[in-house]
Amino acid sequence: MFGEHELKTQFIKIGDKKIHLLEDKGNIVRYRRDEVERLIKKGEDKLRVLPSPPLGYGVRLLMIKFKEPLVIPPRDSMTGFVEAPVEIDVKVGELTIDHFILGKEKYALYGAIEAGVICRYHVSPFYVEEPNSIGVAKLIVSNPSSEWKSLERVVVPIWRTTMYYTPERAYYPLLVVAIKDQIPEVNNTGRPPKEGLSAVGEGLSLPNFLMRW
Repeated sequence: MFGEHELKTQFIKIGDKKIHLLEDKGNIVRYRRDEVERLIKKGEDKLRVLPSPPLGYGVRLLMIKFKEPLVIPPRDSMTGFVEAPVEIDVKVGELTIDHFILGKEKYALYGAIEAGVICRYHVSPFYVEEPNSIGVAKLIVSNPSSEWKSLERVVVPIWRTTMYYTPERAYYPLLVVAIKDQIPEVNNTGRPPKEGLSAVGEGLSLPNFLMRW
């Protein structure tokens, strides 16, 4: 699924989508996906199918609501995983020849009507072990305070984030959430959530985000 593919006749299945490559005369390969078609002249590069953050209509944040709120003791933490939406970039060399969304797009308003922002929105259970999902994010949620805390959702900066992948799965960078003074602070660390992953882009930390609402 993710990674490099030879420019030859084959099907590449990604979630609910399917790419069809068909070799033609003149060293040409026909690329088809739904209503999208491209003619690719074979060169030295292979076709690359890569995960992309779910920016949709240009959003900068992803809101993931937990199916069950997390409840964390004082000076303790929880580590786990959530399912997360991803989009797909198809490239030859550094040229993007196709970009598409997996599943259904959902959006939500984060904040007050007068001053809020539109986020990509997704609902997920909180898993202790990595789920069998196309898109996965690992979270470390800490409560450094002297009181019990709860967390119902996390809002993650995704604009220009790197992504990681294996052939079967896409991963967000490690996400660290600290619940300070009633305001959770989210750090998209840019670091891979585990070893052995390939990277899309440079693994840089993004500015911390304060969940004021």
